[in-house]
Amino acid sequence: MWEQRSFQSDHEGKGTLFLVPTPIGNLDDMTFRALEVLKKADLLAAEDTRHTMKLCTHFDIHVPLVSYHEHNKKTSGAKLLTELESGKNIALVTDAGTPGISDPGADLAALCIDHQIPVVPLPGANAAVTSLIASGLPTDHFLFYGFLPRANKERGQALDTLRVFPYPIIFYESPFRIKDTLKDLFDTFGNRCISLSRELTKRYETFVRGSLDEVMSFIGTGEAPKGEFCLIVEGNNDNEEQANALWWSALTVQEHVDHYVQENGLSVKDAIKQAATDRAQPKREIYRIYHQIEN
Repeated sequence: MWEQRSFQSDHEGKGTLFLVPTPIGNLDDMTFRALEVLKKADLLAAEDTRHTMKLCTHFDIHVPLVSYHEHNKKTSGAKLLTELESGKNIALVTDAGTPGISDPGADLAALCIDHQIPVVPLPGANAAVTSLIASGLPTDHFLFYGFLPRANKERGQALDTLRVFPYPIIFYESPFRIKDTLKDLFDTFGNRCISLSRELTKRYETFVRGSLDEVMSFIGTGEAPKGEFCLIVEGNNDNEEQANALWWSALTVQEHVDHYVQENGLSVKDAIKQAATDRAQPKREIYRIYHQIEN
């Protein structure tokens, strides 16, 4: 256990990792606090340094830039950790929006926490919540999923698991796969309500709201879409279907896995995989719990 008091101690000479959101389109959405943190940081870790350099130029920020992204996160993360251990403060940004949401910033935050280095998040722009509050769908409960798997098998398994979820689900999608994703959602979820948004906060900000078949038809007949999409899909309102699909909800992880071993004749490995799919949890987490392996 470790209690972090972000602004009440010197943290034994260690630096702080600041998670700094940047605008998702409109630069006027940059907060005063974010600018202050970026200007005072010792290093600025960015997903794409060229992209972030434009932001720095616009706001007159002169801090050394280093790259931290999906393909170098292990080596770069180790270097950043060394800098933080030495007392330097690092601000982490993604290309747009909040670090750690569908990007490797979450891995760097976890690495810092493992080494008891303070991680301080700043509030700011986020495409998922921005889209949700304008969707017209309920906002009291929701699930953020992000990007679906690209491979057909894994994609189908993910959608089948999500099909019974009773609250709105938030997906991200690229313009190149949006048509296929809408079709997959329609085939698995049925004709639910959906809100599709793109170019958020920019001049051509667009929302398309309606049933899945209406939105599919609209996207299919127009010009090739541009920009990243955020989809808010209505949850499943069929209580009977939810109950049938979530038959395992009263079982522990051990009981869930053992059920597949004893009743279905699966190996422990395959039973863990199926339980992970049912619960929409990482397979390694189900493996850890089942085999009682400590973190």
